[in-house]
Amino acid sequence: MSSELLVDVSAGVAVLTLNRPAQQNAVTPTMAAELSAALRRCDAEDAIRAVVITGTAPAFCAGADLSARAGEVSATLDPPPWQVRKPVIAAVNGHAVGIGLALALQCDLRYFARDAVYGLSQVRRGVLADGYAHWTVPRLAGLANAADIMLTGRTFDGDEAKSMGLANASLPAAEVLTTALAVAQDIAGGPAPLPVALTKRLLWEGLGMTPAVVGQLESELNAHVAKSVDGGEAMAAFRERRQPSWTGSISAEWPAWDAPGEPPRLD
Repeated sequence: MSSELLVDVSAGVAVLTLNRPAQQNAVTPTMAAELSAALRRCDAEDAIRAVVITGTAPAFCAGADLSARAGEVSATLDPPPWQVRKPVIAAVNGHAVGIGLALALQCDLRYFARDAVYGLSQVRRGVLADGYAHWTVPRLAGLANAADIMLTGRTFDGDEAKSMGLANASLPAAEVLTTALAVAQDIAGGPAPLPVALTKRLLWEGLGMTPAVVGQLESELNAHVAKSVDGGEAMAAFRERRQPSWTGSISAEWPAWDAPGEPPRLD
């Protein structure tokens, strides 16, 4: 890959770094394509257990590169982070506006720099926010907060992002990446990969399901996991009073999940 995106994989954690620091990591079509390719790799490779997306300091992402023609750059990635079958953590170590913020909000966990500037200011530029912002922001922050920041296009800091529910934590900028990496390493070295992947998918897609459907899926997915390689290992480790060693494969044992919002077929 070119220098617009740096990819490092170590000990089960993939770190994807937006790397146009002179342009505050503004997204180009090339960067978007490379990030999509990297996310596909993270989804497919069982050795990758968690993903961190960050930016080369001092910014996380200043939005779309305005030198590109309107409509060329979008935060609608293929796949979006919320569809990757591994936890994706946003280490938002600096300013994140427009599609830069929208990208972070597509991630499962989000750690924000306290003193950075955040906003979805596209309405002040004569366009709409994209990158699933009209879907993620109301779900994370509630409709009132979504209307506040998206209808006005105003900016806010990390503490306000945390208070709205957009961030899991608001931290000094120097602590953002180390905190995100610690969480990623804990996920990569602790829980079983298949239950984590299924939990992630059910958390995102369960928002559009009834409680009865979610309850049914929890039971069916637990039955599926119990018959998996790591399901057997969990029982053996419990009987033998030792720590489990996970060797199962998400790609090989993933149930048929036809489309977002549809229950998986477990037959």
